[in-house]
Amino acid sequence: MAGAETERTEGPGEWGAREPGAPEAEGSVGPGGRSVGPGGRDGARTCLVTGAASGIGRAVARRLAARGHRVIGADIADIKDCGGAAIRADLATVEGRALLVEAAAELGGGRLDAVVACAGVGVFDADAVRVNGFGAIATLAGLRPLLAAGRDPRALAVASLAAVHETDPAIVAAVLADDEEAAVAASQAAVDRGEARLVYASAKRALVRWVRRAAVTDAWAGAGIPLNAVAPGIVRTPLSRPLLDDPELHALTDASVPMPLHGYADPEQIAPLIDHLTSPENTHVTGQVVFVDGGADAVLRGEEGW
Repeated sequence: MAGAETERTEGPGEWGAREPGAPEAEGSVGPGGRSVGPGGRDGARTCLVTGAASGIGRAVARRLAARGHRVIGADIADIKDCGGAAIRADLATVEGRALLVEAAAELGGGRLDAVVACAGVGVFDADAVRVNGFGAIATLAGLRPLLAAGRDPRALAVASLAAVHETDPAIVAAVLADDEEAAVAASQAAVDRGEARLVYASAKRALVRWVRRAAVTDAWAGAGIPLNAVAPGIVRTPLSRPLLDDPELHALTDASVPMPLHGYADPEQIAPLIDHLTSPENTHVTGQVVFVDGGADAVLRGEEGW
């Protein structure tokens, strides 16, 4: 799946586990009795990354942690090595989304400096829109007040090249209208008529349209918070492996996501762009969908996309 982000497995809602060697939580006491205040150790940025258990989310979390930032990882699966505190939440549910916001507020001391909404699923069923559409949007919208309290706040959604593929207008419209049950019903109708592939693309199309719509509003641009999306092509992650291991699906994937520059990417090749777009150095890029797809968008849409 183009831009597949992370695997999803079932688990309870809980937070606060800290990995060995990870930065201490806000308000705790570090080595030598030194207090760790808001913003993390020595003033490092506090960054929340969803989908941090695997794939692109894991690569982003590890990169940010390696650069000295305090990372809060969130996923429905166990997070083993994101470099910081962990939140377990199911973003397919209203309860899980609320838990994410509550836990982030507690772990971040009431503020965040960067949010990367990377959690997503690549399954071909109607409920995928709950995570890829509503879960991603709820993450960004729900955490915006914490970003507004942060330092040089930045936000980013991980979308997909699939956003330029064929979509179902009913699914897209329902997501943008914040009508989750209508979106799921439209997704199920697509599955029932043999067009399950439209569910993923439609959720990602709605996500990038929401980003472009929200980015220039007072709540985001007016508050000094750049909001962008990246659209990866095929990335070698646990979710994309079944597509690449099956010869027939592999051929279909190559046809739908042609990547003339260097072919498939690894998650670590996507992370630097996300790092930059969520850094203080990004002062004016907002409302953009940046394709990191080896040229796939240029092949598929050509110059007529502009």
